Amino acid sequence: MARIDGRGATRNGTSTRFGLPEREQDGDWLDAREDVDGSPPKLRTTVMIEHPKTILARNGSPDIAFDRSINAYRGCEHGCIYCFARPTHAFHDLSPGIDFESKLFAKPDAPKLLRAELSKRGYRPAPIAMGTNTDPYQPIEKDWRITRDCISILRDCRHPLIITTKSDRVLRDLDLLSDMAKDGLVAIGISVTSLDPRIARTLEPRAPRPAKRLEAIRQIAAAGIPAHVNVAPVIPAITDHEMENILEAAALAGASSASFIIVRLPYEVAPLFRAWLEEHFPDRNAKVMAIINDIRGGRDNDPQFGSRMRGHGVWAELLKTRFRKACIRYGLNMAERLRLRTDLFRPPPGDQMELF
Repeated sequence: MARIDGRGATRNGTSTRFGLPEREQDGDWLDAREDVDGSPPKLRTTVMIEHPKTILARNGSPDIAFDRSINAYRGCEHGCIYCFARPTHAFHDLSPGIDFESKLFAKPDAPKLLRAELSKRGYRPAPIAMGTNTDPYQPIEKDWRITRDCISILRDCRHPLIITTKSDRVLRDLDLLSDMAKDGLVAIGISVTSLDPRIARTLEPRAPRPAKRLEAIRQIAAAGIPAHVNVAPVIPAITDHEMENILEAAALAGASSASFIIVRLPYEVAPLFRAWLEEHFPDRNAKVMAIINDIRGGRDNDPQFGSRMRGHGVWAELLKTRFRKACIRYGLNMAERLRLRTDLFRPPPGDQMELF
């Protein structure tokens, strides 16, 4: 399959974990495709509707600083080749490759479901995370506004919120988020993988460029919202040399805290990442994978709690040491757990109250 400009994955790939069948190219279509305007049609993003029964996803992972999250969308048009959420598309009999970034699902019922969750008797507030699976501010949020509608409910209920995004589109919701920040109810993390636009274009082809993300950090901090920079993922021999520069730039923009994660390559993601390396960095393909394998105990991925985020061996320790020293140098807090208020929570008003 030829590489598609503007997309992260170089191919669709397949999954057998969730029963996804091997896909075959349609020969008749391939014979005729050059007759359509002389070239294959441009791959366009499509959005389908998903109607989940609940919108709060729960987790008990010791590696994660929250126990509940909201994902307004399934799939992500940003097209980050390393995205660990890619395998979730197999639940819909779609590929973790091109399908994941071009065949998206929106959940317009999310605000209604969130209101119902927060209204349940005995609900105990704790920070809700957005952006843990797919980006809440990917391009389709401009039209669907599902993320904004959910934030509006959380703001009205004085409920704590953590946002992680690669997009400066978060600035469109500063009116809601700055209001929450006054009561210590929100923190925002901006992921910056590289400061090099050329690398960013292939690694995260439809995410805002690095300069826009740094500007988002500046405006978030200026609005009185705790701004966090997440240097993630760090890819050995591709982006690891930029760690200190990213932390310095984020600190100058106003970030108060930082974290980093070494690239993770779950089951279906590893072959897509290897194909991406072969396409864009054939000169160092073997070197990159050798370092990743060394960090992951001899495998492409280590799924074990505890070690999966930190890695093993000299390379992991070297990155950890560099990160710690850079954070000290630039005055960035390395605290792992965010402290947001939960004592201000008030359940959504009932239907009768909404009449007044």
